[in-house]
Amino acid sequence: MKRSEHKLRMRMRRKTFYLFGAGIVLALVTAAYILLFFGGRLVIDKDDLTLKAASTVENQDGEVIAEFYEENREPVKFDKISEHVKNAFVSIEDARFYEHHGIDLRATARALYRDIIAMSKVEGGSTITQQTAKNLFFKNDKTFTRKAKEAMAAVYLERHYTKKHILEYYLNEIYFAHGLYGIESAANYYFNKSASDLTLSESAMLAALSKAPNTYSPNNNPDLAKERRNLVLEEMEEHGYITTEEKEAAQAEDLGVTEPEEEEERPWIESYIDLVAEEAEEKYDLSLEELRTGGYRIVVNVDEDIQRTAYKTMQDDTYFNGSSEGIQGAFVMLDQKSGKIIAAAGARKFEYGDLNRVTVQRQPGSVMKPLAVYGPALETGEYNPYSELPDEKKSYDDGKYSVSNYNDEYEGDITMYEALQESKNTTAVWLLDQIGIKTSKSYLEKMKIELPEDKGLSIALGGLKVGLTPLQIAEGFRTFAHEGQWIEAQSINAIYDRNGEAAYNAEPQTEQVFSEQTAWDMTRMLQGVITGGTGTAGTYYGALAGKTGTTQHGSVEGKDKDAWFAGYTPEYVAVSWIGYDNSSEDNYLESGSSKPTALTKSILRQVSQYRTMSSSFEKPENAEDIGGPVELPTITDASIDYGFGGLRIVNADLTWTASDDERIVYHIYEETDDGAEKIGEVQGKGTYTVDKVSLLKDTSYYVVPFNPLTDESGTESNHTVLSGFGF
Repeated sequence: MKRSEHKLRMRMRRKTFYLFGAGIVLALVTAAYILLFFGGRLVIDKDDLTLKAASTVENQDGEVIAEFYEENREPVKFDKISEHVKNAFVSIEDARFYEHHGIDLRATARALYRDIIAMSKVEGGSTITQQTAKNLFFKNDKTFTRKAKEAMAAVYLERHYTKKHILEYYLNEIYFAHGLYGIESAANYYFNKSASDLTLSESAMLAALSKAPNTYSPNNNPDLAKERRNLVLEEMEEHGYITTEEKEAAQAEDLGVTEPEEEEERPWIESYIDLVAEEAEEKYDLSLEELRTGGYRIVVNVDEDIQRTAYKTMQDDTYFNGSSEGIQGAFVMLDQKSGKIIAAAGARKFEYGDLNRVTVQRQPGSVMKPLAVYGPALETGEYNPYSELPDEKKSYDDGKYSVSNYNDEYEGDITMYEALQESKNTTAVWLLDQIGIKTSKSYLEKMKIELPEDKGLSIALGGLKVGLTPLQIAEGFRTFAHEGQWIEAQSINAIYDRNGEAAYNAEPQTEQVFSEQTAWDMTRMLQGVITGGTGTAGTYYGALAGKTGTTQHGSVEGKDKDAWFAGYTPEYVAVSWIGYDNSSEDNYLESGSSKPTALTKSILRQVSQYRTMSSSFEKPENAEDIGGPVELPTITDASIDYGFGGLRIVNADLTWTASDDERIVYHIYEETDDGAEKIGEVQGKGTYTVDKVSLLKDTSYYVVPFNPLTDESGTESNHTVLSGFGF
């Protein structure tokens, strides 16, 4: 082969190789371009475009009382951010922001060159768009491909969003030290103002934090912060955003940051906020994670004064008398009219993550009697508060279940009023057996109390397989306070989304459980528990009705493991529980229901000093008043004397001292040769006119007081004689 032909062939081969190589390079460049241009949608998650925002918890007056957050951020719209802020960040972070399309090749090359010269990383080349992409989508991505993903995501953002939107995302996303995310949170923390009101100097200082937030924080290093702020101002002047005079004036200013406020410790509110989170998940399907990131505004029903009072009173060891340390308690109070939860203490000293005992199920003991027995029995119409019921030891279910009173004392027959007042176990179980467990459960189910595993008469005494929560008991007792109506208790009044739109409004369920008459009868009887029954412990001067309860300890004879009080005033419903989370031979109560009773009365007494509390209950329109128990008097001053007038010329006036209770009927008797004969009766007064009198002989009369509610007669009065004239 000739040498010339060989050279020609070699040139052809090289040309082919170069063309092939160029084609590969072109193909790779094209592929890279396509990937860069269209690959953004493959590497981003659009859900990340929704910034994590703190949710606030507000009281009825709009005051923020707590926050849920993963990142302490309050997103703010672009138009609500000072122009100084926008210009400051663009100047120091990405001067060509409004010119490039997501990636600034000139800035990248310059940064690479300076890094090579310095033999270290001295300058970043990332644009604001790239930083936004990193913060939104790849904050936790540590792989070597992250930069490529950032570039693709940046191009995607530039193609689908305006510069305005990208800068808004950036300013709301970045970190400002001290747990602060976003320009609005930073403005509030450092300057106690909104981002819309930031001055030139303040804006430059916040922009100074972008390079290294903790390093340049004015609270950590004020000198470095000022130096960096002045650099930002110089960059703003260089890029034409401010004049030299404005720069010099701003540089002469102090940093002007407000002293960081020490976060107020609010242990008294913690268990209520925990209850809010629990309710948000159960009723509105909002998880704690969603609350921490969703930017919701939650308006709650707490009465902060009462919440503080409850917490403070729960710290008093006087009410917590146990065999060992660790005795706990719970307290919940509802507004009687609306069912709103205005106070809730789920522990004596509640901390985040603790057990919230307001919603923990426990055996309710005798506080169950009004709900499961007496209310349903009255509703059947077969019983009234003065029905005579047996009080005696008895066995049921072929001797498998026996019941006795706590003091092992029995009265034979007793009125329902007295049985409830004295918390008679035997009477409650007998009555439940009479009305039937099915009937009892039908009323409990209306109060959303489901007892699928409980099928025995022990329901009457609160001996349940699982138990009830203090909140459930409060809802149940509210039926007696509110004319027989059950209502779903709620801590949340309304929830608004991050756009201010109403996401959820509280629409509590209601159910008419008892009649107005039953509710009023129960109120009257439960008042008797407070004035003369098991609920006399403690002091409260207003109207109060309630029931005590205890449950026996399983391991220590004669001791209790749970102590309860459930009661209500015309304004509020309150339930207290005291006990140990885990009962054992070493953990038992030294005192019974007297302690939660006194605890509740103490809270109510303190509340009455700053809230109006009624001295009496108001009878429902469609109910008749039964009053309290009738106490028949002993009459010792009956006397009779002649009178004149009426249809007969001569008659006689019988008088005695009558009781103040106008329900008492007085039966009048005349003694005859054939024995005593009832000649009349009067109600509520101490006089009776005898029309037929004998003028020829002495005649004896006496009075017997009578209780029309129980058909019970009292003792005879003294006998008084009307003397004849003896013609």
